[in-house]
Amino acid sequence: MNRVHIIRRIALALSMVAAMLAGSSCENGLIFEGEGDCGVYYRILFRYDYNIKFADAFAYEVNSLALYVFDENDVLVEQIATTDKQSLSSGTFEIPLELQPGKYTLMAWGGLMNEESFDLLADTQIGKTKLQELQVKMHRQYDENGKARVSEDLLPLFHGTKSLEVTDIPGTYTETIPLMKNTNNIRILLHELSGNEVDADKFIFEINDDNGLYDWDNTLLDDEMITYSSWHQSNGTADVDDGDVKAITSVNVALAELTIGRMRAGDSPVLHIRNRETGEDVFRIPVADYALLVKGYYREKMGDQEYLDRQDEYTMTFFLDEGEWVSSVIYINSWRVVLNNSELN
Repeated sequence: MNRVHIIRRIALALSMVAAMLAGSSCENGLIFEGEGDCGVYYRILFRYDYNIKFADAFAYEVNSLALYVFDENDVLVEQIATTDKQSLSSGTFEIPLELQPGKYTLMAWGGLMNEESFDLLADTQIGKTKLQELQVKMHRQYDENGKARVSEDLLPLFHGTKSLEVTDIPGTYTETIPLMKNTNNIRILLHELSGNEVDADKFIFEINDDNGLYDWDNTLLDDEMITYSSWHQSNGTADVDDGDVKAITSVNVALAELTIGRMRAGDSPVLHIRNRETGEDVFRIPVADYALLVKGYYREKMGDQEYLDRQDEYTMTFFLDEGEWVSSVIYINSWRVVLNNSELN
């Protein structure tokens, strides 16, 4: 037997021994933790870039997170939750999973754990709770007439799902769950053109919509009509230098802020601004329809629902003249929109 054949036989024998050792290490756990083994591991990351800036804001906006894992029969097999803001805002947050081979659905709800603004309706139990039970309901109070009302600044609510097929090939895999934000901040500015002071307390700011109940896939379920009231109102004055004549004029405004749930294209919530003394409407507008008037300035080819889901802050400026609405123009997120009086509700 020549030297080449001997080397080949030694190499073959060594490879067979290595294979047998690898097999026995998988079965008997001979390789220590940290050295690598035959397990299948997943690192679950989260991303919130479904916003108007297309930038990941997860670390800055998500303050609590719950991850639910369902098997191919839609039965809950694992749940992990955290309210650790330091970890969530670290920029490196992840949840490790070790699952048996198979098909799974991962669901994440962000903003639920403090239970200040939203509740998970299911009392989750491993091996029992079904995927379809993980619905979320917005907190609301009821007035003396039995009408549902929300008058607080809702904490942000986020949702995300992802299908996952776990392999039996050993290794560490990374998957990312994209999130969508379901809450919107609406700022209303009333600008008095006459120069007279405008008192925010003389007005009632309300938005009506039936958008307080979310299904497991984040679709809105049938719900009662909710009246969202302003949680902040204030007055403001700004001095304006009138250029050549060096005159100083004052601009008087009233500000109101409201937080509402997810808006739907084609089913707009309605903003009412009423005179507190008389109870009469100063004006009313469909919020989503008006918000979409400036969509083209941002993303002309973006769908209406995508725009409403990506944009979560709206500032709408209305002009008054001695307390009466001047219904010719408004500003929405700094964009000027010229209106036809026939369009007003």
